[in-house]
Amino acid sequence: MSLLKVDLKKCTKCGMCAEVCPRQIIHVSENGPEVIEKEFCIACGHCVAICPNAALDNQRNPLSQQISLEKNSILNETDAATFLRSRRSIRSFKKKPVSRESMLELLNIARYAQTGGNSQGLAYLVLDNPEIIERISSVTMDWMCKQEGLGQYVHYINVYNQTGKDMVLRGAPSVVLALAEGGFRSGWDKACYALTYAELYATTLGLGTCRAGLLEQCAKSEYQPLFEILRIPQSKKVCGALMVGYPKFSYKRLVERNPLEVFWG
Repeated sequence: MSLLKVDLKKCTKCGMCAEVCPRQIIHVSENGPEVIEKEFCIACGHCVAICPNAALDNQRNPLSQQISLEKNSILNETDAATFLRSRRSIRSFKKKPVSRESMLELLNIARYAQTGGNSQGLAYLVLDNPEIIERISSVTMDWMCKQEGLGQYVHYINVYNQTGKDMVLRGAPSVVLALAEGGFRSGWDKACYALTYAELYATTLGLGTCRAGLLEQCAKSEYQPLFEILRIPQSKKVCGALMVGYPKFSYKRLVERNPLEVFWG
């Protein structure tokens, strides 16, 4: 079966599908678009999505599974800037669980983040059992105490010892772990992109998020007591962690940052 199916009544042979193909495997002849080496197709769907006449179908990313974009569906620059700037790392959560339906909606959007060559390959472990989350915080704190010189961890350890506050997962009702195959070298990058998508979309669900950096560092060191709790498949590696919950407070202002620094070449 041919990888591409072309409706020649609609196709104008404009060549846009060939030009946007990341692997440059589409050639436009008098017979319309043709694939030169279909084994190099990464199923990104660009060729189908770019066609203004819906004349093209790709077996690996069908037209029937794509959603038409309205011309005015893009945010204007003011709304987009406000939306992006209003993202905040939330470290104070309500004692209210996040429904699994909301979590699935959140992660379903996260999977559309860029992955490099459409390689995808991420899975997720969602922790929503308070006892397990508490154990993970405790184990991560133990790991921090064992690090030579303690360094950057001293403050967190001192606050925990003095107040008993959870400085690792901040009392979040849910924690998302991004998982990738052990040999997946770009897993951390992909997880970063996906969790950023999740952070941005979370606000539309009334949720707040914060990267669980201390847990990420503990997982990256492959601290065995942590993995005894997580019980993830041996082939998988933790590539990112995100706290998720309902914000206890709402921010009233946008925060400023250091001035932009740009160099031109």
